[in-house]
Amino acid sequence: MVARIVSGKNMRGILSYNEQKVRHAEAKVLMASGFGREISELSFHNKLERFEKLTQLNERTRTNALHITLNFSRQDKLDDETLCRLASDYMQAIGFGGQPFLVYRHYDAAHPHIHLATVNIDADGNRIETHNIGKLLSEPARKSLEISYNLVKAEDQQKEQAFVLKPAHLQRIVYGKRETKAAISAIVREVVGTYKFNSLPELNAVLGQFGVLADPGEEGSFMHSKGGLVYSLLDEHGERVGIPIKASSIYSSPTIKNLEKVYLASKEQKKPYVLRLKHLLDRELRTATSRADFELRLHRHGIRILLRQSEAAGVYGVTFIDNATRIVVNGSAVGKDYGAKAFMEKLSGLRETTNVMVGRAGQKGSLNKPSLSPNTAVKPASSTVGEASPPHPGRELPVIEQLLDIAFYDEHEQVQFDPQKRKKKKKARQQSQS
Repeated sequence: MVARIVSGKNMRGILSYNEQKVRHAEAKVLMASGFGREISELSFHNKLERFEKLTQLNERTRTNALHITLNFSRQDKLDDETLCRLASDYMQAIGFGGQPFLVYRHYDAAHPHIHLATVNIDADGNRIETHNIGKLLSEPARKSLEISYNLVKAEDQQKEQAFVLKPAHLQRIVYGKRETKAAISAIVREVVGTYKFNSLPELNAVLGQFGVLADPGEEGSFMHSKGGLVYSLLDEHGERVGIPIKASSIYSSPTIKNLEKVYLASKEQKKPYVLRLKHLLDRELRTATSRADFELRLHRHGIRILLRQSEAAGVYGVTFIDNATRIVVNGSAVGKDYGAKAFMEKLSGLRETTNVMVGRAGQKGSLNKPSLSPNTAVKPASSTVGEASPPHPGRELPVIEQLLDIAFYDEHEQVQFDPQKRKKKKKARQQSQS
């Protein structure tokens, strides 16, 4: 766990930042401690008024607002209830347990994290000392909570980051360029360890971005009947190349049996992030001026879209991969407006100035360059991502391409918004120009 404490002079700015995230479905309020009401009964004004009543008791203290973030490892499995208990224990440990405070869970980054907002003026108008609070109180509290909640330690989180695939490394594996087992293992371990998926086809939707396929074998084969699984490299046409490696030979052992545990856990874990995905899709479809503009907007958010189609049935399925929050979701799970038919109607409403192509891998179309990473399967029946196959199933096809350079980028703003600071800068510029 990593804790960050920022002191400020503007509680309104802290609240505005977090409440705006809530309005955009990128966060939600988990807890309102010391407010005497249920969260659903609290308006923005109610929250701000509660804090201002305390700060008005000590107008000499100008730096009176605290904005705290608690960041956790992707490996930490934390539901909302656990995060509330953890937040309460942390605030108690740093001397703010008796203060009113708000807890927000944000979904704008791949790792779990919460924001806490409070003030350092107590009910008697006394200032709560925050000098050196990080070293004297927060660090001991952090270490204690890591043990009691079985969290990944902050020191290990830093080491963990060193092994996370960076954007520069998110290229499709090219056969012959790296030793096969090492190349496959690096991708599989990262994807299985950090992405949220509910089935083998959904896992393959993500792995396909990086030129890897998880193959359980043909139905009726000995490997399939025994629950076996191998991982293979894919070439630019989606064909398997090189020698496949057994799942059991990879360090994390991502076998069928172990993957089933991931499916079960991911079902609940990715629900909040689906809200963020839907918000972003709604917003960008509403404001995009063309398909090319829509593609660029999704690019910035790390969102990738795969269409499944056949020559006879056309587009019959859509899958969304959010590489920022690391989830893979069927269109129908995002909302009724994002099933294959509805989504294609939305796309048809955008102008055709685009780098998007829907067609067979390698087919020439409106793309400036051929498809970089078609997501394919060993056989048509395996190509679906949790939806029924069409009458004449075909190959999974990518729509939004060239997103790999920002696939693991965390869009997590750490700087709090301070409108007063902006006004001062504007006034200073006006004076310098006069």
